[in-house]
Amino acid sequence: MYLVSTPRFLRALYPTLVWQIDTQDKSLYLTFDDGPHETATPFVLDTLKQFDAKATFFCIGKNVYQQKPLFERILAEGHAVGNHTQNHANGWDTNNYYYIKDVQLASEMIHSNLFRPPYGRIKRSQIKELQNSDADYEENSAFKIIMWSVLSGDFDQKISKEKCLKNVLKNTENGSIIVFHDSAKAFEKMKYALPKTLEHFSKEGFQFKAINI
Repeated sequence: MYLVSTPRFLRALYPTLVWQIDTQDKSLYLTFDDGPHETATPFVLDTLKQFDAKATFFCIGKNVYQQKPLFERILAEGHAVGNHTQNHANGWDTNNYYYIKDVQLASEMIHSNLFRPPYGRIKRSQIKELQNSDADYEENSAFKIIMWSVLSGDFDQKISKEKCLKNVLKNTENGSIIVFHDSAKAFEKMKYALPKTLEHFSKEGFQFKAINI
């Protein structure tokens, strides 16, 4: 079970997490989880370039290690990156000590103060520690925990690619943080929905920006 559009009550329960960007401009924030991936990530980067769009990639540390040139390409093309743990750790199922260690291990290669918990699952105690901890690569830096307002559902094997696109078009508004995945599992649906999302909202005058907070 998952919610395509994050309800207000959930945002209110976790007010220190970033669910949407407060902006006066017509701006949207595409995010991609679980990469870099040898097939999906180049497709995403090529598609973003066609629309002069920027995005934020929440990368898994072990994937960065395996796909270093792709990770460098993401940065070189002006996109933002964020930490998505070293091994896609589920915060609900992971002891706090090992969870934080997994985040710190990923931060050795992913130099960013942005963090997104895999599956969106994180304990309040883990939130507190990440928001108050010093990152290894930069003094006096705490993580900004980035959630989302729109979940495309591209990872869901039970929905069609058309439904994935509809999830995004129906629920996106100004300042929305939208989740796609640059992964093997999500690739077929993402490959269909991403270009159409970019085309639709570009025609409506929106800009796609990287998260920079």
